Amino acid sequence: MVTILSRSLVDTHIKALADFPGAPEPEETGDTYQENAIIKARSAAAFCGETSLADDAGLEIDALEGAPGVYSKRFGGQDLAFPEKMARILDLLADVPDEARGARFRCFVALAQPDGETTTLQATCEGRIARGRSGSGGFGYDPIFYLPELGCTMADLTADQKHRISHRGQVLREFAEYWNGRA
Repeated sequence: MVTILSRSLVDTHIKALADFPGAPEPEETGDTYQENAIIKARSAAAFCGETSLADDAGLEIDALEGAPGVYSKRFGGQDLAFPEKMARILDLLADVPDEARGARFRCFVALAQPDGETTTLQATCEGRIARGRSGSGGFGYDPIFYLPELGCTMADLTADQKHRISHRGQVLREFAEYWNGRA
């Protein structure tokens, strides 16, 4: 997040939560990405006493009725590694035709003030679930998230290419426009 924002907010000093020793990582107890982003942003703002930005994102697969969704990180169990999570998804979709493998990455960001006032924004990146893994870039579900218009998975892209089209890149650019226009 810091890398993407630093390009758009050149006159703003951006710190990561890791720059604040002892900062808590709150439990993501929300039922939506928006709720989880708000929980994290408000926790950071309360601890740091500074305006804070946090995000929450996940993969939504149409053939799985939107799953794994808000539980993307915990899909199949908190300790299950992403290669196994992807294998499970590919198994669940083994008999699903390409045209019914629609999916999207969705991301919410929440900007919280120390007084609790919060603003949220969201973006999505549409695609479908590939038949197998491809690429070595990115993280999480990127190797199985196929981008038909580009003919590759998210993991086949360079970091710069991914930041231009991804759900997180889109919402952070939208946030930068909001931040720059609020003065």
